[in-house]
Amino acid sequence: MLAVTGICLATASPAFADSDPENPEFTLNSSSECEFGGKNIKSTPWSLQRILMDQLREKATGKGVTVAVIDTGVDDSNDQLTGQMASGGKDFVGKAKDGTQDVEGHGTRVAGIIAAKPMAGTGFRGIARDAKILPIRYTGAEVGGKPKQGNSNTMAAAIDYAVQQDVDIINISSDTTKRQNPPPLAAAVKKAVDAGILVVAASGNDGADGKSRDTYPAAYDGVLAVAASDRNDERAFFSQAGDFVDIAAPGVGMVSTVPVGGQCSDDGTSFAAPYVAGVAALMMEKYPEWKTPQIVARMQETAQRPTTDPDRYLGWGVVDPIAALSDDTEPGMTPKPEAPKQAGSGQVTPMKVTMGESEAEREQRVSIYVVGAGLLLVLVTGGSGIAIRDWRRKHSARTGS
Repeated sequence: MLAVTGICLATASPAFADSDPENPEFTLNSSSECEFGGKNIKSTPWSLQRILMDQLREKATGKGVTVAVIDTGVDDSNDQLTGQMASGGKDFVGKAKDGTQDVEGHGTRVAGIIAAKPMAGTGFRGIARDAKILPIRYTGAEVGGKPKQGNSNTMAAAIDYAVQQDVDIINISSDTTKRQNPPPLAAAVKKAVDAGILVVAASGNDGADGKSRDTYPAAYDGVLAVAASDRNDERAFFSQAGDFVDIAAPGVGMVSTVPVGGQCSDDGTSFAAPYVAGVAALMMEKYPEWKTPQIVARMQETAQRPTTDPDRYLGWGVVDPIAALSDDTEPGMTPKPEAPKQAGSGQVTPMKVTMGESEAEREQRVSIYVVGAGLLLVLVTGGSGIAIRDWRRKHSARTGS
C-alpha cells in the first residue's frame, strides 16, 4: 500500500547524485510537496481555461491512442485514472509488476495531465481523456524500505519495452545533462523514433540563468523537446533554454492527479511535456494517416509565437490545441514558418516583439491627450468667465453704476 502522504521529487538541481558518470540518474522536473489522498481542486486550471474543452472534445478525445509514461509509476487508484491504464505496464526498479505503484507521485501527475477522466466536483481533466496510459516505472521505487532509483540503463530498458508494446507516444518527464551516445539510451531513443513512435521529453528546469545547455533525452534527434510556458505564453523562468527546444506548453501552476486520490498543483517542464503528449494523442486519433513528423510539424506551425521563426526559449511557440486540430490539409514532414508577405498583399506578417508602444497603444495615448486638452480648455474657459464676472462686480461697486 502507498503511504497517505508523500514528497514529490524536487526542483532544478539533480534529484540524485550520479553514482556512475557513464550511467547517470535523472532529474524529475517538478518542484512541490503534494498530499496523497487529498482533496480535489474545484476550479478549472488556467491551462485548461485557455482552450475550449468542449470544442476540443468535438474534434478528438484520443481514442485508440496509447501513451507510455516512463516515470515513477502511475497509481490508478485515483478515481480520475481508474480504467485509463493500458494492459502490459511494467516496473523496472520495484516489485509492482504492472507499473501501477507510485511512491513519489510524479508519474501519476504526468499521466493525469494526459488522460484523467472528467469528474464531478473538479474542473480538472486530461487533454485526451480517451487515450490509454501504459505505466512504466523506471525510477522512484521502494525496496526493503529503501529508495531505489533508476538511471540511463533502466530508462533505456523502459523505452525498449514501450517499443515492444507498440505504443504510439512515449512521454519522458525527466532529464540529465550527460549525453549517452552510443548506447544504451541513445540507441533506445533512436529505435523508438525509427519505429514511428513520437517521443516527447521535458527540456528540464535548470533554465533560470537563461543560458543554453542540452539535456537528454530531449536533445536527441527526433525527440520532441518541450519547454514550459507561463500564463502570458512566455517562457517560465525555470524552463531550460537551448537550440534543441522544439515547442512549449503550460508548465506553471499545473493541477493534476496524485496517488490514492485528490489533486495538487505543481510547476515544471515535467507537466508541459504531457500537455503536448495529450495534444499529440488527439491529433493521432483525428489524422491516423499522418506520419509522426507530420503531427509534430502541424503542432509547431500552429503554435502561438511572437515571430515567424523559432527561438531557443519556446521553440516554435506555445502549443495551440484547437489550431492544431482545425486544419485538415496534410502538412509536410518539417514545419514551415510563414513566408514574409509582399507589401500590399492584404496579409499581415507577425511583428517582432519590441520595447516600444504598439499602434493601438499610441492611439490610446493620443486619445487621452485629446480628452485631457478638452477638459483643460473647459476649465480655463470656465475660470476666465468667473474672473471677468468678479471684475465687473468690483468695478460696478467702485463707480456706483
